Amino acid sequence: MTDTPLDTRLNKFISETGICSRREADRLIEQGLVRVNGEVAGMGVRVSDADDITVRGKPLRAKPKAVYLVYNKPIGITCTTDRAIPDNIVDAVNYHARIFPIGRLDKPSCGLILLTNDGDIVNKILRAGNAHEKEYIVSMDKPVTDDFVAKMSAGVPILDTVTKPCKVRKIGPRTINIILTQGLNRQIRRMAEYLDYRVTSLKRVRIMNIQLGNLKPGEWRYVSEDELALINRMIAGSSKTEEASVLEQPKAARKGPRKPAAQGQRRPASNEERKPKQKGERGAARNQRREAPGGNQPGGSRIKRWKAPSSGQGKKS
Repeated sequence: MTDTPLDTRLNKFISETGICSRREADRLIEQGLVRVNGEVAGMGVRVSDADDITVRGKPLRAKPKAVYLVYNKPIGITCTTDRAIPDNIVDAVNYHARIFPIGRLDKPSCGLILLTNDGDIVNKILRAGNAHEKEYIVSMDKPVTDDFVAKMSAGVPILDTVTKPCKVRKIGPRTINIILTQGLNRQIRRMAEYLDYRVTSLKRVRIMNIQLGNLKPGEWRYVSEDELALINRMIAGSSKTEEASVLEQPKAARKGPRKPAAQGQRRPASNEERKPKQKGERGAARNQRREAPGGNQPGGSRIKRWKAPSSGQGKKS
């Protein structure tokens, strides 16, 4: 069942007014600070514009007009709404109403990022399964080869998966243009690192039909009506089903791919190998060692026999 203007979950209805996030709205509801038509509201209640809703005894104001911004994020700005973190994107943009970024760009990266107060559009744009393009200009620490371009394009094993095929072309001795339809954590940097390259600069220049254009670092503009209309057409059939993101994976899955063991070096034991052996298995293993050359036999490698010193002296008493 999908939400409609006449049938919306209470926490979403509250968050869309801009007073708090959906999670914070859940806490207010749990604390009994939200009333619907005079009654204390429970979790999961669905409401409409016709309902009388109060938060902490104050009437809930009307949902604000949707806002969509295009921002050229400078290097050093962190894509978080937590204003306790220095150089957060909310303070950097300094917009007069509550907004949040659609996706993120790493702190060392720069370029185009969208900000909005519309949670629905965020879900549809971010889902990797919806194949919405994001374009980047990326510079490397050494010359880009045809082999590098081919491997980046085909897909690279990172974060316990293989990246989806993408469009990559060389535009300079050490610079590529890359178009992704995925949004894995630090994806381009991890892909390059797997191929023994290091990203020296990364700039996003396009998301779907939105171009960075001539915006200078730190500047922002509103998404135009024509741009928004095209976005809405592009996401009309988009799924809201969330593809497992890196932040939702166990920590072990975020560490990147395991590198092959060096020649002659054994990998750490697997979980299966670490299981304690049963009594019979231990005995069989011990017998195998004894039967092996140099096993637990007199003179074998596992038995140290005393040898008289070369000086002819006997064993020390």
